[in-house]
Amino acid sequence: MTTISLGSLLDEYRAAQRYSLALIEGLDSEQIAWRPHENSSAIAWHLGHQGAVNHYMVRNLTAAEVTFDANFDRVFDSATPEPGRGDLPGLEAIVSYRSSISKSTVAVVERIAAGDVGAPQQLTQIATGLMGAVINHEYQHAKWIGEVASAMLDRVEPVPESSGLVQVEGYWMLGASSGSNA
Repeated sequence: MTTISLGSLLDEYRAAQRYSLALIEGLDSEQIAWRPHENSSAIAWHLGHQGAVNHYMVRNLTAAEVTFDANFDRVFDSATPEPGRGDLPGLEAIVSYRSSISKSTVAVVERIAAGDVGAPQQLTQIATGLMGAVINHEYQHAKWIGEVASAMLDRVEPVPESSGLVQVEGYWMLGASSGSNA
């Protein structure tokens, strides 16, 4: 089985994050906070949730890091019932949260790729699967963000820039040749 390198996965990770943020270009703060009803989530929640899950996975599987923001972790956790997802921070704060998590994720994965960790071969295997899951999760929530944003702006949803993706049931995912089984 061919496995994609951690460096290539980091490139895919950055592309997935750029894609999610590109989907909201042209939306105002009301549109980003809009919810069809109280049992749904706003675009803003999905953006924060992508970052929160990214952080949960990295800290629990590879790095044992402390939280970036305990309040954000709570509100962006999918265990928070949807009616409790309405009072969200502003987009700038969410993007900053995502950026901090991204920088930390890249630093952790680069340390693993450089072998600057205990059990580097084992952590490389974990990080490879982890990054595949984080990337696929980013695209999973980008689907809803893109559908809602495209409807609001009456535009065609853009296609991600990566050639390493396939569509599975309408969701962009890393392709089978990437070595990710997520």
